[in-house]
Amino acid sequence: MIDYTESSGDLVEITTKKGVYRGRLLPRHMLSRDDIIIVKLENGYNVGFSTEDIVSIKTIKKAEEVKSVKREIRRGKGPKITLFGTGGTIASYVDYRTGAVHPAISSEDFLFSVPELADIADIDAEMLFSVLSEDITPEHWKKMALEAGKALNSGSEGVVIAHGTDTMSYSASALSFALRNLNGPVVFVGSQRSSDRPSSDAVMNLLSAVRLATSDLGEVVIVMHASSSDDYCHVHRGTRARKMHTSRRDAFKSINSDPIGKVTPEGYELKNYRKKSEGDVEIFPEFEEKVALICAYPGLSAETLEHIISENRGIVIAGTGLGHIKSSMIPVIKEAVKDGKPVVMTSQCLYGTVNMNVYSTGRSLLAAGIIPGGDMLPETAYVKLSWALANIDLEEIGEFMRKNIAGEMEERRFL
Repeated sequence: MIDYTESSGDLVEITTKKGVYRGRLLPRHMLSRDDIIIVKLENGYNVGFSTEDIVSIKTIKKAEEVKSVKREIRRGKGPKITLFGTGGTIASYVDYRTGAVHPAISSEDFLFSVPELADIADIDAEMLFSVLSEDITPEHWKKMALEAGKALNSGSEGVVIAHGTDTMSYSASALSFALRNLNGPVVFVGSQRSSDRPSSDAVMNLLSAVRLATSDLGEVVIVMHASSSDDYCHVHRGTRARKMHTSRRDAFKSINSDPIGKVTPEGYELKNYRKKSEGDVEIFPEFEEKVALICAYPGLSAETLEHIISENRGIVIAGTGLGHIKSSMIPVIKEAVKDGKPVVMTSQCLYGTVNMNVYSTGRSLLAAGIIPGGDMLPETAYVKLSWALANIDLEEIGEFMRKNIAGEMEERRFL
């Protein structure tokens, strides 16, 4: 019906059994089905049409007649900021010939996507890798930590890391532990909606992140939309942030803590934050990959827990309520601790803190050697334990996990 090689980018009118639609024909990608035609409608949204429902297709204007945009890169004259790309929705740009979105695979692509960055800073952009955020591993954390520390120690006033939103809080937590004595901000940023959509949050988020990277902040943070409107972004401490909605632009929230600031088009405001330090950043990029994060659930068996423990060097449990798991698991946990495998307890409730002195199960877990995780998010505790097992002695891990290192927990402790 359509030769995509020749027709991609054409303005077409598609008549279907349900109505008539006008838009620009988008190219196929590797996951496209042969019986689906994808069109960018005039309202900016992409729609797929089944060939079975199409009555006719009429070409209104050939792609060759669409004016292309010259790729000119402006260099800024402000503070030197390093921008690293890792993939994700924010690392994309629109092909103005076809209307399609392409991943940024070079520094030029990144700077071209948001030319307004040059009004804020002198950007040095680099693609570290281009992967889906669900494919990020501790090895990627290591590379991000090494490159961010290197950039700050080589004269950059701040670092921005563009990252997919699904696992951005894990990576932000990882760098919070891997980078010490920060002499500049490390700002993670992403977008919930593709840059070709009218409701995209990509540009505002990226501009806000770069603006914050010029501040005197000395922490790892996440900058994302604060509301569904384009008014300002929140600054979330890297160890306290969680993605709380699958698609809303204001999906990220600070848990058990307020955001430490906000960024508007005019500037930024910060509160209760760590200021940047003097001297070089200290980099500790190693992480232990054999750490498990599991959720306590009614059907969890002792055998399953034993198997998970056997495959890992440490385990974090997202327990119920104040930090509980069924009593039949206590002997398994006691044996794991005896074998030198730390077990940390957090809560599925997210808000509030574990308190293992209230009920008998909690007290029995403490007696078995479990480490209470305070009000840490389960994923933050997982990252922290992963870092601890790779960097400190085993006998010191219990005390380390109870101690606030990067703003991940309140100073008070509930044992």
